[in-house]
Amino acid sequence: MAPGEGTGLNAEGTGGARGAGAPLAERLAARIRREGPIGVDAWMHAVLADPEAGYYRAREPFGAAGDFVTAPEISQTFGELIGAWCGAVWHAMGAPEPIHLIELGPGRGTLMADALGALAKALPGFGAAARVALVETSPALREVQRRTLAARLPSLRPAWCDRLAEVPRGPVLIVANELFDALPVRQFVRTAGGWAERRVGLGEGGAGFTFLDVPCAPPGALPPLLASAAPDAVVEVSPARTALAREIGARLAEDGAAALIVDYGHARSAPGDTLQAVRRHRPAGVLERPGEADLTAHVDFEALAAAA
Repeated sequence: MAPGEGTGLNAEGTGGARGAGAPLAERLAARIRREGPIGVDAWMHAVLADPEAGYYRAREPFGAAGDFVTAPEISQTFGELIGAWCGAVWHAMGAPEPIHLIELGPGRGTLMADALGALAKALPGFGAAARVALVETSPALREVQRRTLAARLPSLRPAWCDRLAEVPRGPVLIVANELFDALPVRQFVRTAGGWAERRVGLGEGGAGFTFLDVPCAPPGALPPLLASAAPDAVVEVSPARTALAREIGARLAEDGAAALIVDYGHARSAPGDTLQAVRRHRPAGVLERPGEADLTAHVDFEALAAAA
C-alpha cells in the first residue's frame, strides 16, 4: 500500500511546469511556486508515493543495504508470533472457511512467510482455509514479495491488491506492521495569536525547501487534551490514518474477525513534533533530497482506536 493514499493530492501528483520526468525536487519546487506552500501531508505523500520517484515506488528500502530494518527482518520469531495470533483468533471464531488473511504494507513478504510457516506446523487446517491477500501498490515491492513467498512457500497463491476494498468479502484477519507511521500527517502549531499550519515552502531566493507556519482556522475534531495544547506546541493529525482505521473498523464490524496493528507511537493522544527522516540507517533532513529517505511520524493509537 502506497503511504498517503486518500490525502487529497491531485492525480497529477507533483507534476507541473517542468513536467513528468523532471527530478522530484524540481517538480515539488514548481508545484510550490504554482500553488504556494503545501501541507506536511502533501509533502509526505509526494516524497513517499510519487509515481515516478516516490521513495516506496522505486526502491527496496529494507535491510542492511537499504535505509532501515524492520522486526521481521531481524528475527523470524516476530512473524511466527503474528502467525500464532492469527491461528488463535481463527480458532476462537470457530475456524471459518475461507478466512481472508490480509497484510497491509507487507514489506518484503518476510512476515507473511514466517507467519504461514509457523501455522503450517501448528495448525494445518488454517493453511487450507486461508486466502492470502497482500495490499501493496509499489511494483518494486510486489516483485520482492513475490520472490520471497515463492522461495519459502512455493504452493502459496497470494493475491495482490491496491486497496483493502478489493479483497473479497468474508471473515478477515488483518495485519499491518509499520504501515501507519508512513501515512501522511498534518502539523498544526499553537501560537500566541492562534493556530498555524506548518507547511513546506521554498527557501530564501527559491533555493531548497523550508518550513513555514501559516495562520489558519483551528484544526477540527481535536480531543480536549490537544485543544488545550500549550503555546508553541505542535499537534499532528492524520486524515489518511483516520480514513484507513475507519475502513478497517467497518470491515471488521461487517465481516467479523480482528486486526493487529504494530507500530511505534503513543497510546494516548499528545502534542509533539515526531516527523523524522531516515536514510542509510541514520537520521536525515526531512526536507533534504526528497524521495531518497524514509519519512515517518509517531502513531497516535488513541486516535486510531477512536476512528476504528
